[in-house]
Amino acid sequence: MKMANPNYSKPLPAISELNRPYWDGLKNHRLRLQQCAACATIWSPPAPLCPRCWSREIVWTDLSGRGRVNSWVIFHQSYFRGFEGELPYNVAEVELDEGPRLLTNLVGVDHAAIRAGMRVEIVFDEVTEAITLAKFRPIAE
Repeated sequence: MKMANPNYSKPLPAISELNRPYWDGLKNHRLRLQQCAACATIWSPPAPLCPRCWSREIVWTDLSGRGRVNSWVIFHQSYFRGFEGELPYNVAEVELDEGPRLLTNLVGVDHAAIRAGMRVEIVFDEVTEAITLAKFRPIAE
């Protein structure tokens, strides 16, 4: 999406051993989530066991990066200084084609044009040298 910004001032995620494969995937422009080897459930956020069958047989799997907007909100007030220059901004829940839902931002779309069910695809926002965020843009069906 853009080159990493050394002056990035928004909150950054805490990377742990549990979620590192997710963040490493985004850094390599791949959307990866955990999948249960026993029942095939895919979920987010990362967990040490399957939320459906409690199996610990977990693999990280590549996803399509496509989905639909389920819900969204437009923020007109900044709760963090780093967002002040972007008001208003959106936060959306995207339901991936594979089932899990992610909280994200929609890019390349006017706030008034956002609709439930809108088809979207992932874009990779390289916000720092270490962190790439998953954002989504509209796609035509």
